Amino acid sequence: MKRRALLAALLAALATPAAAQQIDLSSGGPVAITARDGFEWREADQMVIASGDARAVRDNVTVIADRLIARYRRKADAPAPAQGAPRSVLPGSSDGGNEIYRLEAEGNVRIFTATDEAVGDRAVYDIDQAVMVMTGRTLRLTTPSQVLTARDSLEYWAQKRMAVGRGNAVAVTTDARRLAADTLVAYIEDDNAPRPTPAPAPAQAQAGQQPPGAGSKLKRLEAYGNVEARTQTDVIRGDRALYLPETGIARVIGNVRVTSGQNQINGPAADVNMRTGVARMLADPGGRVQGVITPGTTPPGTTPPGTAPAPQPAPRR
Repeated sequence: MKRRALLAALLAALATPAAAQQIDLSSGGPVAITARDGFEWREADQMVIASGDARAVRDNVTVIADRLIARYRRKADAPAPAQGAPRSVLPGSSDGGNEIYRLEAEGNVRIFTATDEAVGDRAVYDIDQAVMVMTGRTLRLTTPSQVLTARDSLEYWAQKRMAVGRGNAVAVTTDARRLAADTLVAYIEDDNAPRPTPAPAPAQAQAGQQPPGAGSKLKRLEAYGNVEARTQTDVIRGDRALYLPETGIARVIGNVRVTSGQNQINGPAADVNMRTGVARMLADPGGRVQGVITPGTTPPGTTPPGTAPAPQPAPRR
């Protein structure tokens, strides 16, 4: 029982406050770990394994998995243990000389805050670099502004405010704009705009959680390799793309093809208004845009007759 109590006192080693609502385990208060089937302490390997509905909570970030592995080390500035003290003391004990540098989650992984969530089969969080790499099936990162899915891996760089989806990556924004590519890089920023949400319960406030709404906002989206953007009428393909939600414009570059039914226009670049669905092909200086247009059909990059363009957002005041 004494040994289990020591294990349950785990992980008070990571310091300084974390940014609100991001999936950031690199800083903050103590880490609280619980598990249905208990803990295994491998002192020689400097690791602790929590099994069975394992949970790690640090400030506003929660990690849930079938199994959690916490790897720890002696702090560089920690004083040497007193003579006769145990060779290794768990993070969170009275010694206070150890720190967690890596957290691994295996099986049915879910990492979330009040606004952001990442799910997959396995996740490794490098606490020194504030980087999470998630692998497995049905990879998904959900934020207040987008859903990012990928086949091979999802990366979350908390300090760089960046998320990366690799392998058949697809981003769908909350206003139903879709961009797909081999690799998608989403740059995010804190969204501190107030939202009409109810006040948090007292228990949430005591736990240091913040009300939904101060989450992550998509700043820009970069796409590399086999890029595909879709509007109401057209499919736009190319080598690279940059989408700015602020303007609603996606610029697609390199071997661009704008296709609508049997019609296709080819060129070096195109600007796609993801709000209105209008695509405008761009030509190099002195160059030409080529295409095939079938008579009696709607050319690519135009709004079909009788179809009202998507409503524009109200101007900011």
